[in-house]
Amino acid sequence: MIELRVLTADDWPLWRELRLAALADAPYAFGSRLADWQGEGDREERWRARLEIPGSYNVVAVLDGKAVGMASGVPGPRAGVVELISMWVDSHARGRGVAGHLVRAVEEWGLEAGAEVLRLNVMPDNARALAFYRRVGLTEAGEEDGEVAMEKALRPAGRC
Repeated sequence: MIELRVLTADDWPLWRELRLAALADAPYAFGSRLADWQGEGDREERWRARLEIPGSYNVVAVLDGKAVGMASGVPGPRAGVVELISMWVDSHARGRGVAGHLVRAVEEWGLEAGAEVLRLNVMPDNARALAFYRRVGLTEAGEEDGEVAMEKALRPAGRC
């Protein structure tokens, strides 16, 4: 069973663990580098600040008692838009519905925040992520800083 846990700044050690694992596992998928968050960059106040982005929503997926995925929602570049960032699922949990649960959680948060659109950026060579995002209803909306911008209209559950 997949459980979702919404994080606060006090959960920074768990976020740190997952984020470092994500950057080590899939460096091609993120704009940040593992080295950016290690050494001098690996400070409690920095991790807390990441979880305290104004208006953000940070969630972790737990499968069989182990944290195996993460995602964040943040206010978008314009009114009515929220962005999905920092999405990652551990390789051992891929294909088990974890990513879908994380995206749905961010979509629901976005709807509750009054958003009409979910957007994200994905690296153009990340074929698995592109295919997944298409399967969950996102469509390509151009290019932004060398990444593929994708968007999806948000609708309350039960409405088409």
